[in-house]
Amino acid sequence: MKQIEELFYQTGFFALEWRMIVMWLVAAVLLYLAVFKKFEPLLLVPIAFGALLANLPTQNMVNPPAGPILSPVNGTVVISTVELGQKITMPAVAHEMPNLVGKLKEKTEAQALLLDQFAKAETDGQTLLFVIRPEREQAFAVLPEYAEIEVVINEVPVAIRSTDHLVWANASGSIAELKATEGDTVVQGAQLTQVHSAHTGGFFHYISLGIILELFPPLIFLGVGALTDFGPLIANPRTLLLGAAAQFGVFATYAGAMAMGIFNSSQAAAIGIIGGADGPTSIFLANSLAPELLAPIAVAAYSYMALVPVIQPPIMRALTTKNERKIRMKSLRKVSRLEKLIFALVVVIFCILLVPAASPLIGLLLLGNFLRECGVTERLSKAAQNELINVITIFLGTSVGITMTGDRFLRTETLAILALGIVAFGIATSSGVLMAKLMNLFSKNKINPLIGSAGVSAVPMAARVSQVEGQKADSGNFLLMHAMGPNVAGVIGTALVAGYFMTVMGGAH
Repeated sequence: MKQIEELFYQTGFFALEWRMIVMWLVAAVLLYLAVFKKFEPLLLVPIAFGALLANLPTQNMVNPPAGPILSPVNGTVVISTVELGQKITMPAVAHEMPNLVGKLKEKTEAQALLLDQFAKAETDGQTLLFVIRPEREQAFAVLPEYAEIEVVINEVPVAIRSTDHLVWANASGSIAELKATEGDTVVQGAQLTQVHSAHTGGFFHYISLGIILELFPPLIFLGVGALTDFGPLIANPRTLLLGAAAQFGVFATYAGAMAMGIFNSSQAAAIGIIGGADGPTSIFLANSLAPELLAPIAVAAYSYMALVPVIQPPIMRALTTKNERKIRMKSLRKVSRLEKLIFALVVVIFCILLVPAASPLIGLLLLGNFLRECGVTERLSKAAQNELINVITIFLGTSVGITMTGDRFLRTETLAILALGIVAFGIATSSGVLMAKLMNLFSKNKINPLIGSAGVSAVPMAARVSQVEGQKADSGNFLLMHAMGPNVAGVIGTALVAGYFMTVMGGAH
């Protein structure tokens, strides 16, 4: 009987908890939308499956390798609970732990957690290694009411402040080197200790480096550039204004997130970019400015991209009259190959000079487009359009999904991000349509306002929605190529806005 009991504890059933099961339901909803509703299945299926894996007690999947533990801040080591040779064993399901004492909303909660961790200092369950007091403490106004709590360690009372940083282990192993003890002054990035283990990190730890190192989003843009024809934008350059107008959704959502009072400026900027309807750009910016919000931002961006055919049409119909929806636009002129090549070079030079922080996205987007249009790199263009973008999409989606653990995702902030995301899409769609109507007041060559909704970056889905809505009003009206102009302008515009936020918020590097 004892052997059966020990065997049970070694299975994953013992590690199950309610948050995991809730996230299974979330993954099931995403799979339903992808498989049965066919909403962005190429993205939602990998994300949903990654979310399912993230909420199972997996082994050798997401765990990072043992290695150096670095100081997160300049300050003084207030408490050290480690000794040379001491073993560290991570729990079967590792939860995201607070990096500041003040992140624990209640004083009693903070005391209970700290005392529990200190009690484990002599066991294999310990994961809290250091408490570091920063040199310049953050204002207490942004932290809970308590400024200081007292805990008793080995019968000695120790005062811990809300602004103290908590340093946790992230991998099992043993302490092989100890470079900081209580009372030592450390600088940010300095090695505190070294954890050694013979085991390497899990598969998805290394795959996810494609997001952390900002590799996947630019590579996706390379494929998008190779798939996209910039001819409609060149033939009708005024549609660039429609792509620019859609960016109002980004800035309005940024302002809304700031007004809620639960997000800082960097987090608000990362949330605001959802309004651009560009998944890779959302991931790129979130990873730079607010990596702790990467999962909900990515899921919101891709989910709402998938729901463009549901979200946009009611807004488009509400803001236009039937006669406006029937407007037929003049056929676009044929754009020469030379024009397309010059356009790619001019845009990449101008945009990077304007917003250097957007270089990875803009540079790879226009490289992919140049490969498409130059006529002498057909193999490379097809590789970017097919094999490369398909492989990266699988890895990008599952890497996003694998961050959707229950303790990260099931938070008030997640619901706020989802709500702000739908508002962002609505404002971006409305702004594009209203800009087209405004332009018609000063132009004899009328624009069908429906193509203004394509100013968001969901290529080519938003353009198809414009086409579908146009044909509902006039079955002989063909708006697809006209809508591609603001659609590709939206891609460039959102990348530039992301670069602007990175520059202003200090996330560019």
